[in-house]
Amino acid sequence: MKKVEAIFRPEKLEDIRGALDALERVGMTVFEVKGHGVQGGLTQHWRGEEYHVGLVPKVMVMAVVHDHEVQEVIETIASVARTGLMGDGKAFVTPVEQALRIRTGECGPQAI
Repeated sequence: MKKVEAIFRPEKLEDIRGALDALERVGMTVFEVKGHGVQGGLTQHWRGEEYHVGLVPKVMVMAVVHDHEVQEVIETIASVARTGLMGDGKAFVTPVEQALRIRTGECGPQAI
């Protein structure tokens, strides 16, 4: 099992959710997050004044999937989230040692 965490632009959430729902086997948890990458935030103008936004609003989706589903999930997220501009986001994949479905007591891959 693997945990896929993807951080991307908030306006892409519904498209990514729809694309992952179309895979029919990926549950997800969504977080509203803030952060910055190498660009260090954004400089914007409002009413003639310049100001710096150090932490940019983003969305993070977390999904635990079977090993054979990882590539399809990250490719789906990347293809939908990509605009070609700085700030499109990142995806991370990490191993999951154990899963437990609390309702039934199922453990391991059956729990996801």
